[in-house]
Amino acid sequence: MSKWIDLQHLLSPALERPVTLEPALSHADLCVQALSLAAGLHARGVRNLAVHLEDSAELAIALLGAWRAGVRVLLPADLQAQSRERLAPHVDLWISEHAGDTTLAELYAEPLPAAALDLDFVGLTLCTSGSSGEPKLIDKTLRQMHAEVLGLQALWGEALGDAVIVGSVAAQHIYGLLFRVLWPLCAGRVFVRRAQPFPEDLQRWSLAQANFAWIASPALLKRMGDNLDWQALARVRRVFSSGGPLPSDTGAQLAELLGQVPTEIFGSSETGGIAWRQGGSLWQPFADVQVGLNDDGALYIRSPYLAPGHTEQTADGASLHADGRFELLGRQDRIVKLEEKRISLPMLEQALADHPWVADARFGVVQDKRAYLGALVALNDAGLHALRNQGRRAVTDSLRQHLSPHCIALALPRRWRLVRHLPLNAQGKLPQAVLEQALYAARTLLPEVVSQREENGEWHLEVDVPLDLAHFSGHFPKTPILPGVVQVDWAQTLARGLMHLPPRFCGMEVLKFQQLARPGDRLQLHLRFDAERGKLYFSYRNGEAACSSGRILLEAARVSA
Repeated sequence: MSKWIDLQHLLSPALERPVTLEPALSHADLCVQALSLAAGLHARGVRNLAVHLEDSAELAIALLGAWRAGVRVLLPADLQAQSRERLAPHVDLWISEHAGDTTLAELYAEPLPAAALDLDFVGLTLCTSGSSGEPKLIDKTLRQMHAEVLGLQALWGEALGDAVIVGSVAAQHIYGLLFRVLWPLCAGRVFVRRAQPFPEDLQRWSLAQANFAWIASPALLKRMGDNLDWQALARVRRVFSSGGPLPSDTGAQLAELLGQVPTEIFGSSETGGIAWRQGGSLWQPFADVQVGLNDDGALYIRSPYLAPGHTEQTADGASLHADGRFELLGRQDRIVKLEEKRISLPMLEQALADHPWVADARFGVVQDKRAYLGALVALNDAGLHALRNQGRRAVTDSLRQHLSPHCIALALPRRWRLVRHLPLNAQGKLPQAVLEQALYAARTLLPEVVSQREENGEWHLEVDVPLDLAHFSGHFPKTPILPGVVQVDWAQTLARGLMHLPPRFCGMEVLKFQQLARPGDRLQLHLRFDAERGKLYFSYRNGEAACSSGRILLEAARVSA
């Protein structure tokens, strides 16, 4: 195990120890590149830098280089146009892989000399996920982050030893940044550069290491599945999880498969880490973190991870226990009023999650002619089976009946949106804007494109048949089946987005429908256009089974004389 280096000394001295895997990067090389970046930023007069990099080694170079140059780094949660516009007044320069942004290499200059970093410098601005309202900007000093990595090392450093850090979460947020980048850098642990959001990729990287630890989210851990080499994966030193509560049945399953319950971290961008637990319902505050309750029973925090003397008031309802631990009782800022009645959305979500068909659920207010609740519901395997064999109405009626004993009639959702998985972001959160978009949007008419590739002029796509496809209501209400005419329409619509096709539909040939396509099916769609004959060939498969195929006749628009 390499010697610990405090955060302020990460650029001096430059040690010959490994930092990352594939491509490998040594600490000495990281320092040279960071100091070269510092020189380039200084020469350009940059004071506020936005950085969005999926390669966490490049992110480390950007952070250390900027801090050496006295430049504040803002970490945007994404690169969407709306986010960039909102952050533009706070940023002089963008570093990312996005076309038109600056790259690290473009900024390198003759390196500045190594020097200790100023721990009191406000060197980082984090963007909250917006899961409970509008996104906010949170400033952090290096001292706050240094205190946090020291606390993590004191708790789990010995247990991790020389474990290679493999993560599924993005490092653009405080959890991923601390656990995947800053803590490993200080401790001398090697880390995998990019997040591995799929279980198979997490396994592939892990099993190549003698020792490893996981930095994961509940979203990933809930879908690990049975097709992994669990006996080999049981070598994992520790499994960390943050971003939301881990369901108790997931924790119990992983305890059986891995020999340990995941270690959950509770905190936020505003507070930093607050507490941890390994099973059970009670949270243990981190050392030197003081917690209490205000008059409304909401948790407040005093911590070395906050500005000196600052008390952070949260909206998390809690109860304190005599031994210093606490239990969370739900977000108080997610209590809404409908016709003067107070309704707790977390309570409804928890109640619905107990239904045997539900994996997860989120509720929101839909403002129409009058306000009412909508529910975005992720069905589990049993729920999907019920949907396919009983229909949407039977599923939503069952969900409504299940909720009835838990709430007044006014709180029962009037709008239901059914999905296989909640659209969580890389942080494992569901931003409020994404939830509202899902609840306000009409039921979809199109498939969800999972992947697409072109090979010798032909296209191969994977598409998921949405659970809530609008076409299922009439085809058929109790046994939803993807209509053949919709399959033809999807083929033509998707092909037009990928190829240059004549505009006029003229008919179809040799149509074959061999196997039913149902909600939740993942289909393989093959597309080929014969320009000489004006024919678009398509075929759908569901694994090894052929579903449908045919030719769509197309013709150029006629021009009037």
